[in-house]
Amino acid sequence: MNKIITINRQYGSGGREIGRELATIYDIPFYDNEIISRAAKESGFAEAAFENAEEKATNSLLYSIAMGMNIFSVQDIGYAGLSLDDRIFLAQANVVRKVADAGPCVIVGRCADYILRDRDDLINIFITASVDNRISRAIKIDMLPKEKAAEIVLKKDKTRANYYKYHVGERWDNVLNYDLAIRSDLTGIEGTVKALKAYLDAIETL
Repeated sequence: MNKIITINRQYGSGGREIGRELATIYDIPFYDNEIISRAAKESGFAEAAFENAEEKATNSLLYSIAMGMNIFSVQDIGYAGLSLDDRIFLAQANVVRKVADAGPCVIVGRCADYILRDRDDLINIFITASVDNRISRAIKIDMLPKEKAAEIVLKKDKTRANYYKYHVGERWDNVLNYDLAIRSDLTGIEGTVKALKAYLDAIETL
């Protein structure tokens, strides 16, 4: 495998598990929370700051007004005028580029599909599933309380969508922005991994 694979996913769809299995199959590095840990170490910001940054983007319009310009529109003037959250995102983006430059890997979330958009070796995947399936998985795997599971699942999706909208300027769930979108509930996690492997192997032979 000579590709950088990015995975965005709806909460509860199994995207992280799928990404990890693909990385194991191809014997390439897998990055998820590791991006946060490395960015925190290199930037000097606390890991909690990176985790909170996504949660704070609860309303993309109001958030954009409050936070000012997107970091990619002010790169030429460096860090001057950037908010703390934008500097945190920039630190994370730098790590995403570094791990991609190091070679083939799987990166989950972190707006990696957008950060690495100019690369020729990039494959962007979106994992989705029915709401009912995602709620059931969240209750079983993440141990969410049944009475609050639906609310939490939808809130997580909204948080990811708003964070992506602010930093990327597009809809996180727009399948046209990805090379492949797939429903993990139709074939299960293992079936989805097999389908993605077949797709990735076919691309590798082109």
